[in-house]
Amino acid sequence: MRRVIVPAAAVLVSLVSAPPAQAQPQQKVPVAEGYGGAVATVDLDASKAAIAVLRKGGNAVDAAVAAGAVLGVTEPYSSGLAGGGFMVYYDARQRKVFTIDGRETAPQAMTSTTLEGIPFDEGVTSGLSAGVPGTVANWDLALRRFGTFSLKQALQPAIEVASKGFVVDQTFYDQTNANLARFKDISTTAKLYLPNGAPPPVGSTFRNPELAATYRELGKRGPSWLYGGRLGEEIVATVKQPPLTPGSTRNVRPGLMELSDLRAYRALLREPTKVSYNGMDVYGMAPPSSGGSTVGEALNILEALPGVGLHEYLEASRLAFADRGKYVGDLPGVPLKELLSDGFAKERSCLVGATAMAHPAAPGNPDGSYETCPAPTGTATPVADEGPETTHLVVADRWGNVIAYNLTIESTGGNGIVVPGRGVLLNNELTDFTFGPAPGDPNLPAPGKRPRSSMAPTLVFDHGKPVLAAGSPGGSTIITTVLQILVNRYELGMNLPDALAAPRATQRNTAQTQAEQAFLDKYRAELEAKGHSFVLNPEIGAATALEFVGRGRIQAVAEPSRRGGGSAMVVAPGR
Repeated sequence: MRRVIVPAAAVLVSLVSAPPAQAQPQQKVPVAEGYGGAVATVDLDASKAAIAVLRKGGNAVDAAVAAGAVLGVTEPYSSGLAGGGFMVYYDARQRKVFTIDGRETAPQAMTSTTLEGIPFDEGVTSGLSAGVPGTVANWDLALRRFGTFSLKQALQPAIEVASKGFVVDQTFYDQTNANLARFKDISTTAKLYLPNGAPPPVGSTFRNPELAATYRELGKRGPSWLYGGRLGEEIVATVKQPPLTPGSTRNVRPGLMELSDLRAYRALLREPTKVSYNGMDVYGMAPPSSGGSTVGEALNILEALPGVGLHEYLEASRLAFADRGKYVGDLPGVPLKELLSDGFAKERSCLVGATAMAHPAAPGNPDGSYETCPAPTGTATPVADEGPETTHLVVADRWGNVIAYNLTIESTGGNGIVVPGRGVLLNNELTDFTFGPAPGDPNLPAPGKRPRSSMAPTLVFDHGKPVLAAGSPGGSTIITTVLQILVNRYELGMNLPDALAAPRATQRNTAQTQAEQAFLDKYRAELEAKGHSFVLNPEIGAATALEFVGRGRIQAVAEPSRRGGGSAMVVAPGR
């Protein structure tokens, strides 16, 4: 297969310095190119925090934690210290990729049948959906192992933003408004996010002094304040007795979390997934994330095909999702090596023909013994409900360290419950488990288990050197978003800004492929002629990425319009 590399186009550059007196407020731009380090997030304040850390001599991990903490203020419905996430990090000094698993865990009291029979929406807005938070442990492990800043230092930009406030944009307003009914039913949430009983208007300044105080105390007392200390006690109390608004009739179930669950929590260093693709190495996140395995398998299938276009992209994704549903979860015995083997990919690729395969695609048999083209057997697993909101950021520093970082509280607004006096929303990550009954499903809940995730922070290397980092929010569409960006960049010859901006479609072994309107306008007739069926999804993903474009120059790229557009910045536009 021919590998296509297109030189990056000239792009806009954003500076981090404060605007002069009476100047227009700084605006976020989606593309920046320069030297000394780069960052791309969905939010201007978060990107500014990361760039400020890099300019102070901090490294990529320091900047990523600082940006992540700011996103907990400005993107509170997508991330926060009571959530979790995954980091894929390249350490230039050690010339090695590390991954940190900060995924939430189920309480010890949870069983495989805990969620059975509960309507999904009721499961989301409940104490029962709150997993043991992993974000603070993730930050702590990353900083201690790879960073140069203390947690207290890394939290300072977030404290400032929470105290001084940020300008409410249309996305923040829309997300608040979409949660209006359930936020009204939780007294603490209504008090914070519905001032005067309504979402804060676009253009207003939103402050969260309680969260500023929480961050300040966390920096002072350290992670043990959460994992067994007073903050942990308050989170457990909130989970067990959600603060309902007087008169509310909403059924908000109590949760199972205990302080002992918090004391037992650990963020984990794990081996990354790795596949060879068109002469490059692609690293991702291993289980409990399905991102690395599913993106990696799909790339292997594409590499085994004689040619690659959008039809092949959709079919490779369909097959990889069939195998994800059958085999991937937080449990021993995931056949990761075989799922990512060339032999298995060749066996699966023979199912990709001139027309779309029948729905649903059956899972393959990654047993290490591969035939030319065996008939598929087995039963496909339906794609479970998964919250669309997450956030992703990328950072590179002057030393060549690179990080791709996904963090989340699951659904937009998490479980909808703000911890009293702390200004932080709890997650609903446990609804990522299969509700059941589903005998043999690898993603059924269990004590201490981590729910399967689709987060797919990804690093690409060429001849041992990092060339690209990418990731996105979007629930299970994260996987297809990252995959399509890589296909756009390396198969279809787009530069990185165009690869992110291009219209998207997502095939996750479903009867219909979801697609954005611009994709349907451009490709629907061609792909329907090949047997594909489509349904509209107005917006798929909100990616951030960066690419090393030669001679020390870095291009940072965020969305130009999805989810209000993102913010790309560099330390210096020139040397």
